[in-house]
Amino acid sequence: MPGRFGSFLRVGTVLASVAASGTAWAQDLAIASSAPVTSIDPHYHTLGPNASAHVHLYDRLLERDASGKLGPRLAVSWKLIDDLTWEFKLRPAKFHNGATLSAEDVAYSIARVPKVKNSPASFQIYTRAVVGHEIIDPLTIRLKTATPYPLLPIDLSQIFILPRSLGDEPATEDFNNGKNAIGTGPYRFVSYKPGDRIEMERNEDFWGTKPHWKKVNYRIISNDGARTASLLSGDVGIIEFVPPQDLPNLRKDPRVTISEVVSNRSIFLWYDHSRTGAMPFVTGPNGEALEKNPFKDRRVRLALSLAINRQGIVDRVMENSAVPTGQYLRPGAFTYVPDLKPHPYEPEKAKALLKEAGFPNGMRITIHGPNDRYVNDAKIIQAVAQMWQRIGVQTTVEALPWSNFIARSGKQEFSVFLLGWGVSSGEGLNPLRAQIATWNPQRGLGTANRGRYSNPAVDTLIDQAMATMDDGAREKLVQQAMRMAMEDVPVIQLHLQKNIWATRKGLTYEARVDEQTEAMGVQPAK
Repeated sequence: MPGRFGSFLRVGTVLASVAASGTAWAQDLAIASSAPVTSIDPHYHTLGPNASAHVHLYDRLLERDASGKLGPRLAVSWKLIDDLTWEFKLRPAKFHNGATLSAEDVAYSIARVPKVKNSPASFQIYTRAVVGHEIIDPLTIRLKTATPYPLLPIDLSQIFILPRSLGDEPATEDFNNGKNAIGTGPYRFVSYKPGDRIEMERNEDFWGTKPHWKKVNYRIISNDGARTASLLSGDVGIIEFVPPQDLPNLRKDPRVTISEVVSNRSIFLWYDHSRTGAMPFVTGPNGEALEKNPFKDRRVRLALSLAINRQGIVDRVMENSAVPTGQYLRPGAFTYVPDLKPHPYEPEKAKALLKEAGFPNGMRITIHGPNDRYVNDAKIIQAVAQMWQRIGVQTTVEALPWSNFIARSGKQEFSVFLLGWGVSSGEGLNPLRAQIATWNPQRGLGTANRGRYSNPAVDTLIDQAMATMDDGAREKLVQQAMRMAMEDVPVIQLHLQKNIWATRKGLTYEARVDEQTEAMGVQPAK
């Protein structure tokens, strides 16, 4: 059975028969996305593939460019009026139904976020700070916070704006069937087939520069071999998450153009911190139940991290389409900690730490992870398992389809599992308050803390940083919190993915650090 990355040889014969160029698409573009979109509702699920699709239909107040720099979108300007008040001025724009954008729509959209039913990962973390608003005029809104909150513009770069005419609690299913799929974006909704494709057409009344493509067929092709084949056969103009083992041949092919950049997504292993007693999928070396959770001991956490050869994974599993990391952020990002390096590969020290922690003969562990979400995800956990075997930890692997895996991981069913996190805001408070802060739904903290890690000292630094208006002072607090957290090894940071796209000859794409594949960024080559 082929793995997640299909052999290049399977599609080589297709390449020989293809003679299409970029002009073959005229004004129609087919995109091959790598992961399913869970909903057309832009407030339903904080998920990368969703955001990548939603940017075609909807707009946010602010946006990030390909390099991650924050800039205007529906808001042409924003400023701090006082420590508790931010003012946003809007540009003239129209929704797809002809309604004119106003400050009331902004207030409506922010208020809707916590009301979305059955959200698997809520956007509340980005709206919770807003405790009130004031409409100054139709294109000016002031948002109130209970305490000084410097992150509000960054947070609102995650929230898509909907027309208030949708009414109270518009149903998520009515976005999926198109009834509520109304934004101000450059494309209009045509149809949605879950797990298959989204069809869109250009919004001729778009407020900004109209995109080149009149029609977009946004296809979901999770299988990597099939995604590469779709490009080489000319079925699609661009693919994302190019399979690493296909890269050497694709780079040499004159019919293909590669675009790449180190991403803001780190790949890591979570430890379960929620249990104090016996663990699922973790036993003593002879299969005996453990009385205590071994991951409560930092020596065990550190030992397993030191047993991993990250550069080896990058070289052999990822085919150099990743870089080792010891933190969530990419170099150059705001609050990146320059000297916070990945743990070195030290298997002998790992064995000594396990012995010191009371496991001289190792233990048994099952690693869980997805097999269709991140680049080479199943292969990564297989590689880690082999490395842990070398220090006496008998390790098995269970790789699952994403939909099954993510539901179970959210219920704390696993003890060690692979996940990724894309820093959509471009700064360290994003992963710290979502992933590392103690799980606290009432405060909107730890909303993605699937391991239920808790460190009061780190929480204190996060709270201080969130209330610090001065950028320089806040950066130091965030760096201190990141260092303190990563040195405690709540997760095992592995690597930062490289975002890699391939386009057909005659097309170009500006690589983005946020992974988003946007029709607006695909251009005919000059």
